[in-house]
This record gives sequence, structure tokens and C-alpha cells, in this order.
Amino acid sequence: MSHEGIRFASREEQTRQDEENRPLAKIAITPEKVRVLITEGKGLEIDWVDGHKSAWGFAWLREACPCATCVEERKQEGRKPGQPKPKPAALLPMYTPPPKPASVHPVGRYAIQFNWADGHSGGIYSWEYLRRVCQCRECSFSRDETTGTPN
Repeated sequence: MSHEGIRFASREEQTRQDEENRPLAKIAITPEKVRVLITEGKGLEIDWVDGHKSAWGFAWLREACPCATCVEERKQEGRKPGQPKPKPAALLPMYTPPPKPASVHPVGRYAIQFNWADGHSGGIYSWEYLRRVCQCRECSFSRDETTGTPN
């Protein structure tokens, strides 16, 4: 019997995964107001029922696509959601337009889906996913918090 592809998580990894997968309160993942600023080319803003406010740029959202293909690609490249792909070394870099959705629509009462101008439309951004990847200073700090004593 082969054990290829089986990886055992350390206690630290398991604790981190458990923390990332803990259920969020319904009030924390219920949007009060959702603004998609396509015309301005800015991004997505959500005011949550619990009073929290979140905002993401379109470039970040495109790089954080939660579809299976994008998640697997990021995993293989060791990138986090929203982290851009490394630029290939070239003498003359080609211009690529910034990511922008061609359209956006709700998915039931639990998510939003972007139809990106580059033709990609597989990702369904659930409210829970968006809240977990909130880019505000408070949420970023709590995600990146380290253990130990301060200097």
C-alpha cells in the first residue's frame, strides 16, 4: 500500500487550520450593504450587520478567486488568496489591463459572482469567504498575529 500524497499536519498546522475553519457568527457574515464599484474601477465594499466594514480592490479579488482551479494553482505556487502571480522575467514586459469584472450578480442569499473581463467566472465569493479574507487592518492583524512576547 502506497502512502504517496499523504501528509501529516503538525500540531501547529492543525491548530491554525481549526482556527481558520471555525464557524463565524451569522451576524458577522450577513451583509447590510454591498457596493460593487465597477464604473469607478475600485472594487467591492461591504458593510456587515455587526457594524464591520470591508473593502477589496478588483485586482486582489481576482487573485483570490475561490474556484477550485484558482485555489489549486495558488496552492501549487505557494501563494495566499489575493497574492499576485510572480511576473515572468522579460526584457519588455507586456501591458496587461488591471482586472475588472464585466458583470457581477448575486448567488442566492449567500454569495456574489464576478464575470471577469478576462473571461474567468468560476469563482463564487460567499459572504463567509469574504469576511474571512477581510483586508482591513484589524482583520489582517488578527490573521497575521504571532505568538511570543513583544520587544
